[in-house]
Amino acid sequence: MNEASGTPSPWWEPGRHADRRPFLLARARIATAVRQFFAERGFIEVETAALQVSPGNETHLHAFATEAQGADGAPLPLYLHTSPEFACKKLLAAGETRVFSFGHVFRNRERGPLHHPEFTMLEWYRAGEPYDTVIADCIGIVQTAARAAPAVSLRYREHRADPFQAAERLSVAAAFERFAHIDVIGTAGDGRALAEAAHTVGVRTAIDDTWSDVFSKLLVAKVEPNLGRGHLSVLDEYPLAEAALARPKPGVAGVAERFELYACGVELANGFGELTDASEQRRRFETAMAEKQRRYGARYPIDEDFLAAVAQMPPASGVAMGFDRVVMLATAATRIEDVLWTPVPDHA
Repeated sequence: MNEASGTPSPWWEPGRHADRRPFLLARARIATAVRQFFAERGFIEVETAALQVSPGNETHLHAFATEAQGADGAPLPLYLHTSPEFACKKLLAAGETRVFSFGHVFRNRERGPLHHPEFTMLEWYRAGEPYDTVIADCIGIVQTAARAAPAVSLRYREHRADPFQAAERLSVAAAFERFAHIDVIGTAGDGRALAEAAHTVGVRTAIDDTWSDVFSKLLVAKVEPNLGRGHLSVLDEYPLAEAALARPKPGVAGVAERFELYACGVELANGFGELTDASEQRRRFETAMAEKQRRYGARYPIDEDFLAAVAQMPPASGVAMGFDRVVMLATAATRIEDVLWTPVPDHA
């Protein structure tokens, strides 16, 4: 802390850097171990362009916009990607079968102990392989990180999780029933019914909240804090309304092949059995962008090239993992800036 100004010392100040350096050295060891994990399984590391015509089409994602200029000075609007997903799926359409991306992504309006505007996403895809395989990958990567740290357990604040214990796997429906005593699938699409249920368990809602808004508030308030306690938790079978780019789950009505991995109440990864129906993907994008326009007065373009690739993609499964969060839990860091070599300034 700079006592004269009352502001934190810059990250490069030698004393502050010395405090953070053990976390950063652990980060380097974990990164090396994770790359080895993928190499042993026949993956190719790919480098995807950060500049894209669309940063993604989810309602609550906020991107950084920029502009490229051609040799003639003609402008081309572009965005810094919020995920390498679109580019990686184009590579699957091109014929690659096992790829991973390990690089920076950018999300605006996100900053806090677990959020940073520029962070490292570890994302991977398996063509023609089942959804359960990438769930196993997730657990294996977290165990790999713990060994490289080395960490007796994953820690975040007062919570701990042993990554080597058997992971708990439970459906969204079961989790909402256990922790919130709510039949979330039974209310699907009925925002008023879910809001009334939320009020009974002390979760406040707004009059214009959609079903998805109330679902998210309940998830954050009642479910997530209870996940990953003592062991890893896999939250599975998300309602179709929360499917994003995931395909419906065969044999289970109303849910998608989507999961999230948790440790110590912290979300580490989000994975899908990937949707390959381009018309359905377009419908979801258009619905999300209409809601973004209503809510934020903005929308992002749809990447037509991506939809063309989706139509040619093989069946696949994929995961996006927040690498910085994995490092945080493996080193017991309490803020994401502790594990970033050069954090983005948050003050003038």
